[in-house]
Amino acid sequence: RAKDKSFSADFKTDFDPNLPKLEVVSQDIGRVLLNLINNAFYAVNERAISGIDGYLPEVIVSSRKTETGIEISVKDNGNGIPDSVKDKIFQPFFTTKPTGSGTGLGLSLSYDIVKAHGGELKVESKEGKGTKFTLIIPKK
Repeated sequence: RAKDKSFSADFKTDFDPNLPKLEVVSQDIGRVLLNLINNAFYAVNERAISGIDGYLPEVIVSSRKTETGIEISVKDNGNGIPDSVKDKIFQPFFTTKPTGSGTGLGLSLSYDIVKAHGGELKVESKEGKGTKFTLIIPKK
């Protein structure tokens, strides 16, 4: 449920209609996607709060078939992840959120779930531009 009823953002999707069926634990992959989407909306909300003129918060979720499986991307135009912490984001209990706002377990658990499926969780981010997480799930 929305905590800030005055906040709004564009949520766009671009799903490949020809994705192959994969053997996954759907609840686990769903948890990963929900975490990535929640983090993306948190990021764009934080940037919106900073009051940048003309800023339009946007989160895009896309999927595509690859030769080896599928890729699902969650992209936002929030503040981005500082280079100084980028290599720590998958560590348990690491968070950039204020005390009480995050446990630091979301990305760590997401990373472990994806690895347990034989996949990868990649991140690309530029400060001031946004972040893109890509979930890669192979065919078995």
